[in-house]
Amino acid sequence: MNEKVKRFVEGFLIDTFQRDLISWFEKEQRDLPWRKDTDPYKIWVSEVMLQQTRVETVIPYFHHFMEQFPTLEALADADEEKVLKAWEGLGYYSRIRNLHAAVKEVKERYGGKVPNRVEEFSKLKGVGPYTTGAVLSIAYGIPEPAVDGNVMRVLSRIFLVWDDITKAGTRKLFEGIVREIIDEENPSYFNQALMELGALICIPRNPACLLCPVQAHCRAFHEGVQGELPVKTKKTNVREMPIVAAVVQNECGKVLIHKRDSEGLLANLWEFPNCEVVHSRENPKTQLEIFLKEEYGVTVQLEQPFAALEHVFSHLIWNIVVYYGKIVSDIVETERLKLVDEHEISEYAFPVSHQRIWHEYKEKGTGG
Repeated sequence: MNEKVKRFVEGFLIDTFQRDLISWFEKEQRDLPWRKDTDPYKIWVSEVMLQQTRVETVIPYFHHFMEQFPTLEALADADEEKVLKAWEGLGYYSRIRNLHAAVKEVKERYGGKVPNRVEEFSKLKGVGPYTTGAVLSIAYGIPEPAVDGNVMRVLSRIFLVWDDITKAGTRKLFEGIVREIIDEENPSYFNQALMELGALICIPRNPACLLCPVQAHCRAFHEGVQGELPVKTKKTNVREMPIVAAVVQNECGKVLIHKRDSEGLLANLWEFPNCEVVHSRENPKTQLEIFLKEEYGVTVQLEQPFAALEHVFSHLIWNIVVYYGKIVSDIVETERLKLVDEHEISEYAFPVSHQRIWHEYKEKGTGG
């Protein structure tokens, strides 16, 4: 135990804390589909889905995903397009690409059995310390820390930690604390209880301290500073990007879609033609017409705009103006450039912003 961790846990009633926390969890835990059994594959999928996504949103996705890919082997053998489609709407698509690659490795290297050793599981693609701790503790009962944002918030209040939780060193501090206080007989319930406490009681604003099962152990509550913790530096430098997009039809009523690059933001998802607006050039509509001609050899004639959408990423805001349009040239379809009708379009995985474009298009008709 390093000196800093030792200072925080010194005098802490670990046995009583474990008992109070786990007893509460046994009585109050939510009935969630991934808690029905300890299948490491299902737990792994749920933990990847729950990263940066609310539980209420994840539940129907989890059911649908398990219907399509009920086993690790089923997911490993699945076509990427089908996997991306099943994930459509959850966002942060690198999560599912990494999971897909990782389960393939598990199938090939470990015979389809999720490894139960930290040094093996943690080396799989996309698996970080939190996922390692969550899956191994819940599925296999291994006393490994699972420290996410919820857990850091809870622990910052309980132990009165004023270190900035956006710093990597602070996460390491909390992992060290958990290693000292985790219930080695029941690490699954201990880790899940900390997460549940952060989700239901020890929430970011106005925590329900009077209902907290470990209030007696909470140093921030006793000093009346629970509302000031955790310390978290706000992100800055969010860039706004003006974009012009279009739903363009050929004479048969099919619309043009193309597949994004295999690397970078929203990799391998499909979208409607679009480009970033450069203010020093022609008007935005003309810029998109030129882009389509130069990039894909497609001549289009854009009409009036029918939607203006904002889509927010953690580091970027897309401000999208969307036009109706007609295709006035022949098109050579490729693996990345397709003409599809409104029934076929449902087979392709689109990012949320372009799902919204299609919804607006269907709501407002097909232009003049």
